[in-house]
Amino acid sequence: MTILSILFVLFILAPVCMLIALSLAKRNRVLRNHVERVIKAFLIACSCLAIFTTVGIVLSVLFESIRFFRVVPITDFLFGLEWSPQTAIREDQVGSSGAFGAVPLFAGTFLITIVAMVVAVPFGLMSAIYLSEYANRRIRTVAKPTLEILAGIPTVVYGFFAALTVAPLIRNNLEALGMSVSSESALAAGLVMGIMILPFVSSLSDDVINAVPQSLRDGSYGLGATRSETVRRVILPAA
Repeated sequence: MTILSILFVLFILAPVCMLIALSLAKRNRVLRNHVERVIKAFLIACSCLAIFTTVGIVLSVLFESIRFFRVVPITDFLFGLEWSPQTAIREDQVGSSGAFGAVPLFAGTFLITIVAMVVAVPFGLMSAIYLSEYANRRIRTVAKPTLEILAGIPTVVYGFFAALTVAPLIRNNLEALGMSVSSESALAAGLVMGIMILPFVSSLSDDVINAVPQSLRDGSYGLGATRSETVRRVILPAA
């Protein structure tokens, strides 16, 4: 019997046993107390498992980092200007000594972050302003869940989309203009990452804008300000 078969049987039997236990617990108060104790113990075990898993991940990363810094000095890692981790994995392999300077990684991450924020912040903020101040209830009930769905797409899907679609498209278009661009450019990664974090920026901005008291809006309208002036001079500074 394979592991998948065992798991399938367990997933079938667990709900059935739970339903039987709950039906019996409704008839017997003593049995109901036992069921509650079992459920409480199960929840405690799940909580402990989550804690132990987190501690295990931290310790694993810590031990591997200690092993790495025994070979590579931490100053070379933090201030090195070259990243080329081409070392031999096995004894019979031929590999260079490798270079583990992290400055290019930090610089690339910072550059991709700037491109992503240039893409995500304006579009996310404008969409949040529209949804909270201009859109009617019907549009909001459709647009808000759509943004939440986009936020739930796994990051690996965005990376796959960037590698196969966005990066070649940017490279071909810029080469047509006489510019040499690599497929692994920060522009492609930043654009896709900006699209990826756009739902988070929009949702967070929408929550913050909705937290502004309605009295500020009413006061602005009472002084004769338009809706755009209210958004620009009252709501955004308050938010």
